[in-house]
Amino acid sequence: MMKNISAEQEYREQIKQEGLTVGIFTTTWCPDCKRLDMFIDEITQEHQDKQWFTIDRDEFPEISEEQTVMGIPSLLVFKNGEKIGHLHSANAKTPEAVNEFLNNL
Repeated sequence: MMKNISAEQEYREQIKQEGLTVGIFTTTWCPDCKRLDMFIDEITQEHQDKQWFTIDRDEFPEISEEQTVMGIPSLLVFKNGEKIGHLHSANAKTPEAVNEFLNNL
């Protein structure tokens, strides 16, 4: 299930999980984010072993800067508070690309 982050504390707790947590950095106005929305549900179904959350880059610019999120959507993978993977927006345009990224973690 996808959790929507509404506070920085919530984000900090989410990324501290022992298991893999995938964060999708997005905004309300980005066309590529809308494209990702069209197939992300199927991907989360295939990767139920991971925790999922979305965070609005515009609402949390400090976090986005801290994680070097330039383009959106970006998928970041965390484990125990450490970022272990980062799929940049240019590579997050197809379900195949996103699945390949997740399968290689």
